[in-house]
Amino acid sequence: MTDSDLLSSIDKYWEDQIVPALKTYIEIPAKSPSFDPDWKKSGHIHRALELVVKWIDDKKIPNLKKEVFEEPGRTPLLLLDLPGDYEYQVLMYGHLDKQPEMTGWSEGLAPWKAVRREDKLYGRGGADDGYAVFASICAIEHLIKSKSKRPHIKVAIEFSEESGSTDLPHYFESHAQEFGTPDLIICLDSGAGNYDQFWMTTSLRGLITGNLNVQVLNEGVHSGDASGVVPSSFRVA
Repeated sequence: MTDSDLLSSIDKYWEDQIVPALKTYIEIPAKSPSFDPDWKKSGHIHRALELVVKWIDDKKIPNLKKEVFEEPGRTPLLLLDLPGDYEYQVLMYGHLDKQPEMTGWSEGLAPWKAVRREDKLYGRGGADDGYAVFASICAIEHLIKSKSKRPHIKVAIEFSEESGSTDLPHYFESHAQEFGTPDLIICLDSGAGNYDQFWMTTSLRGLITGNLNVQVLNEGVHSGDASGVVPSSFRVA
């Protein structure tokens, strides 16, 4: 499978399989416990969990193990586990609880109404953070489809992030063996400055973009002569 074929397949997968599921998810008012103290009674968090679990089950991914952890007084946590071709372990993270409705929605838009306008999907929770679990499965399926060697992959989806992840540390401790020791953790809960390049977020303290040109020489020089004398443009930047 060429890179072009892979990208085309991912685009089609997103449109055909993820967008419809995201629309359904958006219309579930699965507010985080801080904004819905009766979340257990209202049942919306479990509706979101059931939607995702069924969606994953329908994929019938070979060797994918699925566990739902839940204890009295705590929100659930979904953990997916897919053995790899080598022992390097990647943990992908996301959450399915949501911020409250808030006000100021544009005409025709609402928090619990999925609206597609051109390439944007509006409604509460689609970007924060409903896409995460679907994107994780999309990545897994395309690693399999492309016959690429893959690491040991785990996906953790919590339901109390918007309330300060009150239950996540407990599950990390009580199910430490299941979580293992990741070599790389990918938090699928951030944004991007544009859609033209890959973005990696290391903190959430604002974003400044620009072009910086640093010139330290007018012509090339041999490193054996100039090292330690001519400054590194990368270090100056």
